[in-house]
Amino acid sequence: MTDPELVQNLIKKDENSYKILIDRYQALVYKACYNMLKNSQDAEDIAQEVFLELFESIAMFRNESKLSTWLYRIAINKSLNHLRKNKWKSMVNSIENFFGANNKNSNLEIEDENALNAPGSLEYSERALVLKNALDQLPENQRIAFTLCKYDELSYQEISEVMNLSVSSIESLIHRAKTGLQKKLVNYYKN
Repeated sequence: MTDPELVQNLIKKDENSYKILIDRYQALVYKACYNMLKNSQDAEDIAQEVFLELFESIAMFRNESKLSTWLYRIAINKSLNHLRKNKWKSMVNSIENFFGANNKNSNLEIEDENALNAPGSLEYSERALVLKNALDQLPENQRIAFTLCKYDELSYQEISEVMNLSVSSIESLIHRAKTGLQKKLVNYYKN
C-alpha cells in the first residue's frame, strides 16, 4: 500500500491502516525522538504522542510532502516541546533546591544508561556526554539540522522539508553547527 493510499484509509478510520502505519514508521519516529531527547523512555512516550497526533489530524494532511516528512515534523516539534517543558521544570527545581523549598537529597535525573554506555567503556561514556553537552549548547535550529543530518541520516532536501527552510539555509545551519561543535570540543579537550 502506498503512502497516499494509506492516508486515505486512515482518514476513513481503517484499523488495519493504523497498524500498517505504525509498523512502517515506528522505528523512524522513535529514532527521531531519541536523537533529540537522548532518553529511551521519553522517546517512547513522545513517539506514542506523535502517532496519536497523526491519527487525530490525518484529515489535515495535504500530500504536499511525504508522510515521513510530516511525521518527522511532528516528532521534532513534540520532542522540542518536551525538552522545553523539562528545562523549565529543571530550572524551577533548581531554584527550589537553592532556597530549600524542596528537601529531597537530589533532583538530578540519571541519563539513559543505554545512550551513554553503548560500547560499555567509561571513556566512550565520557566522550558521548561531552558531545551531548556540546550539542545542547548549539542554537536550536543548528542542533535540529545537525541531528537530522548526522543521526537520522536525512538528506539536506529532506531536512529542508522537515524544518520548512531552504536547502541553502540547511547547508548553512549544518556548517555552523559543525564549526560550533568543533570549537566547543577543542576547547574542552584543551582544558
